[in-house]
Amino acid sequence: MGRLEGKVAFITGAGSGIARAAARLFAREGARVAIAELKPDLGRATERIVRETGGDGFFIEIDVTREESVRSALATAVERCGRLDVLYNCAGGSITQDSLVTDVDLKVWEHTMMLDLLGPILCCRHGIPEIIKSGGGAVINMSSGAALRGSSPSHIYTSAKGAILSLTRALAGAYAKQNIRVNAICAGRILTERIKRNYGADGGTGLVVDRQNAAGRAKEYPFWVGEPEDIANIALFLASDESRMITGASIPADGGRSAY
Repeated sequence: MGRLEGKVAFITGAGSGIARAAARLFAREGARVAIAELKPDLGRATERIVRETGGDGFFIEIDVTREESVRSALATAVERCGRLDVLYNCAGGSITQDSLVTDVDLKVWEHTMMLDLLGPILCCRHGIPEIIKSGGGAVINMSSGAALRGSSPSHIYTSAKGAILSLTRALAGAYAKQNIRVNAICAGRILTERIKRNYGADGGTGLVVDRQNAAGRAKEYPFWVGEPEDIANIALFLASDESRMITGASIPADGGRSAY
């Protein structure tokens, strides 16, 4: 019997990266997975991958920055599956234009906050009531190691991911009596296709000084760089009943960078 047998999971950004790995893993562990993705070609590709491995997954188009799109996508998932048990807010990420607060273009602020903060808020706004109807479940929010120790010069992304931690704690307290657990994952550098595309296959930035710094960090924190499956495994644990005593937590998965 799978660790998510009989559960319905809604995963945003599931067309690629960590969320795709989570969709594949959750389905393998028995969940019906709503593959919520903005880009239909990516969402359908994940759907094929999930089904080819024997899982139950279906693509739903969503723009997490638009409330009506979020409302509709969640309603479709619940109509199709009859319930919602797990909400994994995984859509998001940094952009290379992020910079120091004194220099950054405020368009970067708008883009990042809409995607990384408003998106999870909207999904919780419309997803949590459905989880309550199911008798409880789990919400998992993606944050970053940057939220725990600060990151420069990506000041806007750091701000958004820091806000996710506060939101997670607030939601955990507000909905505990409805049997809903809310936790956040603070990831280090994860080698998704987006990271490889933006920063190179090794997760560096392409600049000599930054590559030297990255090499130094890798030596000091040998577990800092990971694969999407590393984070998906943590999400699976938080989604399952195995983590029933954990809520309001920020789980660091950054190779110790936030600890020492």
